[in-house]
Amino acid sequence: MKLRADFVQLYRDVHSWVGIIAGLFLFVAFYAGAVTMFEEPLQSWASAPVVLPPPVSLERTPELLQKALAAHPEARTDYTIAVTPEDAQRGRLTWDGSGGQVHHAPTQVMAAGLDAEGNLVVVPKTPSAAARFVDVLHQQVGLPLPHTPAMILMGIVALLYAIALVSGVIAYLPALVKTLFAVRLGQSVRKRWLDLHNLLGLFSLPFHLVMAISSVVFAFHGQIFALEHLLFSAPVAGQHGGMQGGMQGGRHGGGPGPRPGPGGGRDVQSAVSVTSAAGASAPVVPGLPPVLAPTDILALVTRQAPGFVPEVLNYMQLGHGKDVVRVFGYDARYPTRGPTGGFMVLNSRTGAVQSGEYMPGHQPAKFAILTSFFALHFGSFGGTPVRWGYVVLGLAGAFLFYTGNQLWIVSRRRRERQSGDVVETRGTRLLAALTTGCTTGCVAGISAVFCAVPVLPFGGTYGAVSAVYYSVFCLFVGAAFCLPGQRGIRLLLGAAGVVTACVPLMLCLHGAHLLRTPEGLGVAGMAGLLSAFLFAGAVKHTREI
Repeated sequence: MKLRADFVQLYRDVHSWVGIIAGLFLFVAFYAGAVTMFEEPLQSWASAPVVLPPPVSLERTPELLQKALAAHPEARTDYTIAVTPEDAQRGRLTWDGSGGQVHHAPTQVMAAGLDAEGNLVVVPKTPSAAARFVDVLHQQVGLPLPHTPAMILMGIVALLYAIALVSGVIAYLPALVKTLFAVRLGQSVRKRWLDLHNLLGLFSLPFHLVMAISSVVFAFHGQIFALEHLLFSAPVAGQHGGMQGGMQGGRHGGGPGPRPGPGGGRDVQSAVSVTSAAGASAPVVPGLPPVLAPTDILALVTRQAPGFVPEVLNYMQLGHGKDVVRVFGYDARYPTRGPTGGFMVLNSRTGAVQSGEYMPGHQPAKFAILTSFFALHFGSFGGTPVRWGYVVLGLAGAFLFYTGNQLWIVSRRRRERQSGDVVETRGTRLLAALTTGCTTGCVAGISAVFCAVPVLPFGGTYGAVSAVYYSVFCLFVGAAFCLPGQRGIRLLLGAAGVVTACVPLMLCLHGAHLLRTPEGLGVAGMAGLLSAFLFAGAVKHTREI
């Protein structure tokens, strides 16, 4: 069916104006989102190493627990045991050292171990907030506001994003069929930006639709999760902390425990009891039966969910006989509603399964649908190839919004010249400066954060890394207004390229261990390619006509 010309023009106007309003916010969200695919290796590199004795075995962990909880009774309400060796190197036993205060960013964590003589060693550690800050930047589309209002505004931007996608498909899809692969690089600037924008937009359309809809869900996740649990299940003790945490950051970012993913599912079994000698070795709280030892918890999980790989045990003392242990991990065979995995909830004293609703692979259809939806946003399926695909799609999405703004600017300038205007209008100058300043400022600001990590105390507190990013960002935006035109664009692209090129250099100087991993090499390689791309843009950029 062929649309009337006036309808097509209406959809084109809607697409253009909605895209212009949301484009710069979305550039920050997509670029920072691509970086968050490396959040865990960057978090590990940025955080200062913990000076602890070699981690005790899981079999000796009850001994460590008894001594640590006796010396630090405040840890009894919420402590974490690392299962995997790489996590145990940073502290087999950890707990929140912030005194129970609620913080939006990573806070001090206490890590405990035993020396060769069996004496307790407790050291504080403050995780770097660099990777965590980039994740928050992604969630809040670059807005330096309190989390709640920023997420509401993000939801509005996501709605505009969805409108721009739908109107763009209606307005431009019929014409794209004829000129899909015709990228006219040698013709006018307007046609070049148009072809690149259309090509990127069409082939990544499913990805963008998922991002737009899921971002709306994230913006209003509190209300949605409340409705979900009202319809599908009764609340379970220890469950809501994981649900909230799933929206926030990397698995180990921000506190003593991992970042679980929000999700739903069914109980693995209604109830299971473990009878073992755990009570003789597990930590004892006066007046209460002993909690199960980590080895018993892991044995129980292995029997109930073969294929699930536990990584972290989070013991929580909730009182009223509802003390639980949340077992975080992953199952490579199934998607998850969190970026890195899911969890199940057990009674820490009896072993009874309290909830398996967040357990990958153990969900009924009604929850599996929601889980698949979240997994599509996080890329938490398919392993490393999918994560790398999301990196490429995220960077391509950022470039899509940049090309959209450039296309509008070039078209506006051409119309102004055709109407006889010698000097471009204020609106055109404003958007041109904002487009150049915000995009290069975002790229340079994130690069500057990771370049500053080795010289910042504790790898950078949240306030410190936030100050670094927004200082660089505001500097680039201010320079874009002070240096308009071709010279300013070239200077800012080149400056962003220089800062980004320093990231692999800093990794070589201060993160040799990270470069020995595929993820670390990927970070360095991606930063090198981005800097080369920025340098090429600075060299080849010509004035739009």
